[in-house]
Amino acid sequence: MNISLRQLRAFLAVAESRNFSRAGELMALTQPAVSRNVTELEQALGVQLLHRTTREVELTDAGRLLQGHATRVLDALDECLLEVSGLATQRLGKVRVASSPTLSAHLMPRCIARCREQAPGIELLLLDRIQSDVLQSVRSGEVDFGVVIDPQGRDDLHCETILSEPFCLVCPATHRLARKRQVAWSDLAGQPLVLLDHASGSRRLIDAALQAHDAEAAVVQEVGHTTTIFCMLQAGLGLSVVPELAVPQAWRTPGSGATTPDALASRPLLPRVQRDIMLVRRRQRELSPVAQSVWDLIRGEAGQL
Repeated sequence: MNISLRQLRAFLAVAESRNFSRAGELMALTQPAVSRNVTELEQALGVQLLHRTTREVELTDAGRLLQGHATRVLDALDECLLEVSGLATQRLGKVRVASSPTLSAHLMPRCIARCREQAPGIELLLLDRIQSDVLQSVRSGEVDFGVVIDPQGRDDLHCETILSEPFCLVCPATHRLARKRQVAWSDLAGQPLVLLDHASGSRRLIDAALQAHDAEAAVVQEVGHTTTIFCMLQAGLGLSVVPELAVPQAWRTPGSGATTPDALASRPLLPRVQRDIMLVRRRQRELSPVAQSVWDLIRGEAGQL
């Protein structure tokens, strides 16, 4: 079946205006050209689409059916073509980014808001996943790129560090370690710890730092989100080591913030141990221009933290 877009658009113009002359004006075609396109469409389909009289044009049942479907299909086609053309101009399109939970909560909202402000034609879609699933979605091509903690086994990935941040202690504000301005890793020896689980990209770095500084401690709970950690600390279940990005500023200075029984405090851990936050994409596949613009935007936002 050989049907052209011009034939469909001519039919829709007539169906909308109920007049061949007005349809020609809408399409910048002569009335005979519009009539010829509709007639060829009817011949190709083998069905009459319009009842033609000297006074008006009416849709047949087949015409009404085709009008509904063709309108949706051509609208979707126009949207697709607009998005594709936007890839070249970096103005329009969808960019899918996967991010691990702490980064989804504390970095990506700023980036999404900035993208909406600076490039309203770009839709930044965030997939909030554990790090192993972020890396899988990057490798499979489900997303354009990911935002992760320094991954292992990354030979097939192109990685760019956009931010390095330290780990810090979080504990009840009434704990003896909260009275210090800085805390040594060795001070954590013997303490009950509530930590991010091993699905987090940060956990292996925390474990390595505890071992390197002889801070043998009991891990009493392992969870997936820092928000859960904070609730457990408020319930008196222990102390924690978390990335600085996850900690509210009010908790970081001795004597500041609330002094209620469930108040928490954060202190720097020495010697300083950092995690590297990276943008990752498949090594052998370049980003589209619109995805590259979002990559650059996230890098810029991270550089301001």
